[in-house]
Amino acid sequence: QVQLVESGGGLVQAGGSLRLSCAASGRTFSSYAMGWFRQAPGKEREFVAAIIASGDYTLYADSVKGRFTISRDNAKNTVLLQMNSLKPEDTAVYYCAAGPVSSIRIMIRGEYDYWGQGTQVTVSS
Repeated sequence: QVQLVESGGGLVQAGGSLRLSCAASGRTFSSYAMGWFRQAPGKEREFVAAIIASGDYTLYADSVKGRFTISRDNAKNTVLLQMNSLKPEDTAVYYCAAGPVSSIRIMIRGEYDYWGQGTQVTVSS
């Protein structure tokens, strides 16, 4: 069993930055891929970024590539999402997810077994 708790969301102006953090409990964290997904009002939950268990491979949605960076610290059971050059269209609830996901499937929402409660990110224009 893995429990995930996100933090770091908030209100920021367009062009600003935020860093989201996801703290995981459980000894299997280091063996799981970790992903960030987001859901805007009235829209489906969508993939943002993911990182495999070893940290050697990352994947980003085209909409955030070059602006967001995902990283993990297996010693601290933490995954981070650094978000720069934020845009109003980045406004959403951001969710952290974990699971034994292969690298070719880390963008697929249904592959993840565990989810956090979400943290709100609001970008004003």
